[in-house]
This record gives sequence, C-alpha cells and structure tokens, in this order.
Amino acid sequence: MSPTSSSPPDGPGPAGPAAPVAVLGECVADAFTAPPPAGAPERSVPSLGLEVLPGGGPANTAVALARLGTPTRFLGRLSGDVFGRLFRAHLTASGVDLAAAVEAREPSTLAVADLDAEGRAEYSFHAEGTADWQWTDAELATAAAGPASCLHTGSLALVRPPGGEAVERLLERMRERATVSIDPNVRPPLVDPAVYRARLARWCAAADILRLSDDDLGHLLPGTGPEEAADAFHGHGVSLVVVTLGGEGALASLDAAEGRVRLRVPARPTAVVDTVGAGDAFMAGLLHALHTGGALGGRLDGLTPGLLRDALATGADVAAATCAVRGADPPWAHRTNGPRDD
Repeated sequence: MSPTSSSPPDGPGPAGPAAPVAVLGECVADAFTAPPPAGAPERSVPSLGLEVLPGGGPANTAVALARLGTPTRFLGRLSGDVFGRLFRAHLTASGVDLAAAVEAREPSTLAVADLDAEGRAEYSFHAEGTADWQWTDAELATAAAGPASCLHTGSLALVRPPGGEAVERLLERMRERATVSIDPNVRPPLVDPAVYRARLARWCAAADILRLSDDDLGHLLPGTGPEEAADAFHGHGVSLVVVTLGGEGALASLDAAEGRVRLRVPARPTAVVDTVGAGDAFMAGLLHALHTGGALGGRLDGLTPGLLRDALATGADVAAATCAVRGADPPWAHRTNGPRDD
C-alpha cells in the first residue's frame, strides 16, 4: 500500500479521526562513528569522529508521521543546548507541531551507536539528569490539553524516573478522549527489563495498541512466541498487538468483538544501510494508515481486518524505506514505495 496524505483540520476541534496524533516522549542525539575527512592531518593520539543525527524513538515516530501527511503534535521536553536546537529544527522542518513542547533547562540525551555488520545498532547512553525524563503532572496536563485522535508514547520516557509515573497517569486521563498507543522499545543498557515487565500489565490495560519488536519480546517474555505473547497481552486489556519481526515482517493480533483476528505481512525487500529507527517508522506508517482510515479516536471499534492489513503493509513500506538510508531518516509521502501485491 502506498501511504496517502491527510490534511490537518482548519482549527481546534473535538477529538476524532481528523484531530492530530499526539506523540509523547524523548528526543535523543544519535552519534555514529565517522571517518576523518579526506586530507585531514594525521594525529599523534587516537581519535574518534562522530556524526550526530536527531533521534529518539518517539521523536522518530513523530517525524515519520508528519512526513507522511498526518497532523502530528510532539509532546517533549526540549533542551536549549546545541542538540535541542538540532531537534527543534528537524521536527519543525518535517512538519511536526511543537506548540506543546516544553522548553527545558536540563541538557539533551546523547546515545552513541555501534553498528554491527548487518546495520543493527547497540547504544551507549548519556542520559543522567537530562531533559527527557523530568515530566511533571502539571507540564503534562498543559502539553496534552489540545485535541488528539491518538496519544502515542513509550520508550524511555515511560519508565525513566522521575517523569515515568506521571506519563502513566496521563495515559489514564487521555484514554477518556483518544486512542492510546504504546511502544515499549526496551533499552536494557538504561533500564532493567524487569522494570518494563512489572508495568506491562498496567500499560496494556490503558492502551488500545501495543507494538513490540521481536527483541522487545525476548526481553519481556523470554521464550514466548508472538501469538502466545499477544494472547497474554490481550488478557490484560489491549485490543491490538503488533509484533515486528525484522526481515520476517510483522504479526498483528486484533481482539475484536466478533473474535480474535491474526494477520501477517512480509517485510518489504530493501538494501539495508542500517536499521536505526525502523521500528519507529513502522509504528508511524501503521498509525498514519489508521488515522487516514478513520479508525483512531476511540477504542478501535471501526477497525476492520482489511484496514488493519493495509496499515501493516504501510508500516512495512515506511520501515523498509528508513532502513535504506543512514540513521532515522524516514521518507516523505511522495518518496515511499508504490502498491504491493501481498
């Protein structure tokens, strides 16, 4: 499926399919090793060059959503430092609404990526006392006050103290007026997976959509297959579970009134440069298609198997396009792949 653009409403209105998708979470400066520039003089001591790109799971999803044409509002705490200015420029240029972002005094979060031969990244984080985790209930109440068809969140902002518990409380309030979507995006170097496991049942009770990668699943429910895991998550209350399986595509499980629906879509073939931001891009493609199809705004009551399959295919296409370039640089709507036959 080729993603289609939707237009933002002319002005504020009630929550519903036409209202923006609100994305809550962190911005992270992703630093990649870079070779020295051609002609640079030799040094007498070892050195390491870094190329810094804007990243962070929720910010990546917001950028991808906006580039696809979905009206998107980012709820983040953005530092005034050099990285914070980079984030603002990137989000704004991609069409993301930053009117609800908090101007934070704390520094930005930095992650240094080490890529393996297959382009998969391992990160070392520099995140103590940084802006992303300092949410208060008052800040969140102000940031989330506008209309929204969906609140999407997850990753570190949902588990890092002191703000993680405040974000959890916001989910309960937002559920009264919008679809709630969560992507745990487990990061063992920063947070013990046991912390995620302890909170997962509460997240499923608050959420309508839960997206995990196969790596996330391995950390949260070791040895459990995607179908069995989806059944467990449904038991805690979440209606739609999506597990992305890397090169094997994605599985979706929908707990609908007429029964449980299972769907699989293959991955889109692509020449992989790296997989940074692929899961975030998949999530954006999924939410974009659900927003365009009018399924967001409530408890997914209008979600049909056909629309869900289209949404999964859109997510796979956007993820593939992101894997084909360096870093989390998702495609604009006019640069995504065309129709697919699966």
